[in-house]
Amino acid sequence: MKFRTFARSHRGRVILTAIPVAAAVTLLTSGVAQGAVPVSFAVSGSQFQMGASLLDGTGFSQYSGVAKDAKGGAHAVAIANIKSAKLYDLCQAVSADTPLGKVGVRITAGGGGHPATASDLQIGMTGLKGNATFGHIRIGVDASDVNTTAKGSVGDFAQDSDTVRIAGVEQTAWSTQASVFTLTGMTVALTDGSKGCF
Repeated sequence: MKFRTFARSHRGRVILTAIPVAAAVTLLTSGVAQGAVPVSFAVSGSQFQMGASLLDGTGFSQYSGVAKDAKGGAHAVAIANIKSAKLYDLCQAVSADTPLGKVGVRITAGGGGHPATASDLQIGMTGLKGNATFGHIRIGVDASDVNTTAKGSVGDFAQDSDTVRIAGVEQTAWSTQASVFTLTGMTVALTDGSKGCF
């Protein structure tokens, strides 16, 4: 189907309008939260996938927290903070049920050896897989005393490290935000919701 024909249809107009909105909401939110709550905004009702062939970062901490949605629901998350991160072959995918059926948005960036970069990255996640290496790690530190600007609650278990390197990142999350997120070679594509990042 040619793009021009697709865009002229009612369905095409609805879906194409959703692209910048979905991209902005799921990936390009700015402003780093302070304290135990992972984000300063209400999360949507949909989790999303984020994958990368390699995440290379400095200034890492992780502790437990809660992400709240617009309806007041609370979702337990593991909060990961990274002061500076490089993400190679970054992928982010989310899908939602719409009046037109299931629609997905898949964003990729950081390919060809030119990584996406993020400053003050904070992720509220429910699952993470990969092969991780930590430099100068502290396990069991109090969450209020981690080495990152964002911190958890007094008495909560946490860990931090000077560096973090994770190969084969497969992550499920409620939220991602950064003070600056540079998406080198970004592409945004609509899917039928069946194609994720992993």
